[in-house]
Amino acid sequence: MAATENAELVFVPLGGVGEIGMNFGLYGYGPANAREWLIVDVGVTFPDPAHPGVDLILPDTRFIEDKLEKVRGIVITHAHEDHYGALHDIWPRLQAPVWMTPFAAGLLEAKRQSEQGAPKIPVTIYRGGEEFTVGPFEIEAIPVAHSIPEPMSLAITTPAGTVIHTGDWKIDPAPTLGPKTDEVRFRAYGDKGVLALVCDSTNALRDGDSPSEEEVGASLKVLIEQAQGRVAITTFSSNVGRILSIARAARDAGRKCLVLGRSLKRVIEVADDLGYMDGLPEFVLEEDYGFIDRRELVIICTGSQGEPLAALAKLSRDEMKTVSLTAGDTVIFSSRTIPGNEKAILEIKNRLIDLGMKIIEDGDALVHVSGHPRRSELKRMYEWVRPQIGVPVHGEAAHLVAQGSLMAMSGIGQVAQVRDGDMLRLWPGAATIVDQVPFGRLYKDGKLVGTDEAMGIRDRRKLSYAGHVAVNVVLDDRYELSGDPDVVAIGVAEADAGGEPLEELMLDAAIGAVDSIPRQRRKDLDLVQESVRRAVRAAANEAWGKKPLVTVFVTR
Repeated sequence: MAATENAELVFVPLGGVGEIGMNFGLYGYGPANAREWLIVDVGVTFPDPAHPGVDLILPDTRFIEDKLEKVRGIVITHAHEDHYGALHDIWPRLQAPVWMTPFAAGLLEAKRQSEQGAPKIPVTIYRGGEEFTVGPFEIEAIPVAHSIPEPMSLAITTPAGTVIHTGDWKIDPAPTLGPKTDEVRFRAYGDKGVLALVCDSTNALRDGDSPSEEEVGASLKVLIEQAQGRVAITTFSSNVGRILSIARAARDAGRKCLVLGRSLKRVIEVADDLGYMDGLPEFVLEEDYGFIDRRELVIICTGSQGEPLAALAKLSRDEMKTVSLTAGDTVIFSSRTIPGNEKAILEIKNRLIDLGMKIIEDGDALVHVSGHPRRSELKRMYEWVRPQIGVPVHGEAAHLVAQGSLMAMSGIGQVAQVRDGDMLRLWPGAATIVDQVPFGRLYKDGKLVGTDEAMGIRDRRKLSYAGHVAVNVVLDDRYELSGDPDVVAIGVAEADAGGEPLEELMLDAAIGAVDSIPRQRRKDLDLVQESVRRAVRAAANEAWGKKPLVTVFVTR
């Protein structure tokens, strides 16, 4: 592969660097004015209470949308939502060829069938150990251990050299599912020479090595055997290895398994089609629940992050038609709490405790292990690959800085700290940030995708804080009020501290605002509208201490 004259190799993250989730990475090769581009991962992140009504948060791709004729392809490293979950919404903007593993492609198709209007995306399948070419990028898929089937690191080679893009990975000597992290291939690339290691930072603050999934399975088996009643276990629906661990532990403890939750069932169906569930007894059906002794049942359910409509939340509210939990049952949270979900999870735990459940979580027993590398595992990767440049990604600032320090202490000569929107030149010369590009967030809101302004997210947030007041003012042909204005308040306090209704106070303010304008000037209906709006907001603020959104209609 010949080098292009004046060529550069750059890395540009549009998501996932400075945050956990919404991974979207760009590699560009060629002259600055004619680069060809490779996209690695197209992920989502999830809304918090500051985004009322929003379904998903997606990366803003306007930078690469301006260069669509130079986008050579999209490679998905694995099928976690924060790495592939935005494909259905982003792909129509990009229209680029997509490479995925069989499991990721199967999940994408299953999601398409369940989402009305989702596009049919042409996918090229790749497998671990295979090599393929995307424009000027020669790629080898290197299998790694993680918490989902078929996770891959990518060795991306151009005339500038090889970049190892790790994706999500860990070193697990005894994974429940799939191969171990392929040390031999990483060492082989290290021997040939690696320009840069772009590496997962999620657990860079944690010392030592991650426990093995095999140890989690053994711990779960003991807990299931000791339980007196039913055992409900909630975990991430994509964690097929954990589902296998639970199902095997239940089988070995002499119990049957019942699965609750649409996303879990979808993942299990795809995994079963690919042979990952072979050797397990069949899961029992919900309609058989009433015929199974409570000491013989394990329930695997969605809801580990406190999602209000997930199976565990419904069980905690006793809202499921055919399945319920009773005092003395055990609920195991085989997961970690994603920051921001603490309150929702605690509410579910408290409801379960009130119902008489025993709660077991990560701090009580070995019921979960992360799919990301701790510091000792990171250092081993550095020893295998021996890169010239280290680039921490996939983490918040604390994680990125921690891994950057570890890289420097481990002898990596150049460590590049980047954040979303930075353009990092990896070659030629020293690793340098040479530009900042547009980046940000898009919001999936119902059937639409757009910016916070286009989707009305900012106003919706204001509405959730202080409500809305609509005022209708009608003027007669002499520009006098034709009766009292109509005032309708939603989400606003009913009365002030003295018991005076707020709607009456705001009505008086609206009338006063109109009366205060000389009649000749009332011909300017926009002036009347703004005067009433200001007066109503001021009246609400004086009586209530908050300023609602106010919409005023003035007609003559």
